[in-house]
Amino acid sequence: MRLKLVFLLIGLIMLTTNSFSQDPNFHIYLCFGQSNMEGSAEIEAQDTTVDSRFQLLQSYDCSNLGRKKAAWYPAIPPLCHCHTGLSPADYFGRTMVANLPDSIKVGVIHIAIGGCDIRLFDKDIYLGYDDTYPEAWFVDKVKAYGGNPYTRLIELATEAQHDGVIKGILLHQGETNNGDEQWPSYVKTVYNNILNDLSLDADSVPLLAGEVVGDDQNGVCKDMNPIINKLPETIPTAHVISSKECPVRSDNVHFNSEGVRKLGRRYAVKMLSIMGLL
Repeated sequence: MRLKLVFLLIGLIMLTTNSFSQDPNFHIYLCFGQSNMEGSAEIEAQDTTVDSRFQLLQSYDCSNLGRKKAAWYPAIPPLCHCHTGLSPADYFGRTMVANLPDSIKVGVIHIAIGGCDIRLFDKDIYLGYDDTYPEAWFVDKVKAYGGNPYTRLIELATEAQHDGVIKGILLHQGETNNGDEQWPSYVKTVYNNILNDLSLDADSVPLLAGEVVGDDQNGVCKDMNPIINKLPETIPTAHVISSKECPVRSDNVHFNSEGVRKLGRRYAVKMLSIMGLL
């Protein structure tokens, strides 16, 4: 009986120790959305080196990159799929570490699928949106996340909470939902689910949502921006990141490398401002 009690006490001590093992100086951000967040811009030479304080939690195995699912790596692009390009998350993280004390690391969890409806991230109805496009380029990306991108995001985020503290959520999505006035309510559902499933508080974990390519760049989906800008009316802790003057590719839907860098830096400037550091 006494031996059982000793083992029980040891177990409780280990549990208590593990519950405090997370590093408060490791700031983690969840990044999700569709093609611009996924990374459709070309990765150029200047993008191939990164401060080791900026880390990526790999979302699935990528043999070509030498990365395994659920392991931390230096955040060298591509951050999303095995063969994607430059994402706003790249220059968000780089700008964050450049403006934070050396004692602080920044990590990102990056889940995105080009062409997806925002409701693919709604855990209750995602099966109605996992075949928006029948082509392999879409289907295979959904499969890479075990068929459920939201669940993969939560699984990785739960693991990451053992390592650090989730500080914010970055979203870039809207092209596929262009013109849908209900989009802010869809986003609210996903945001609230993330907060609830990870036991997070909205006041401590803001949502940063970027505009799509705008009118100044002849954006094909420019009419979505007024809807995106209504997001703070639905989610008080949401902040909209302007895409104005962010250069684009010839399709006028996707930002080019310069535009992605500029947009990513704007996400970081907003987050640093929220933190009271700018």
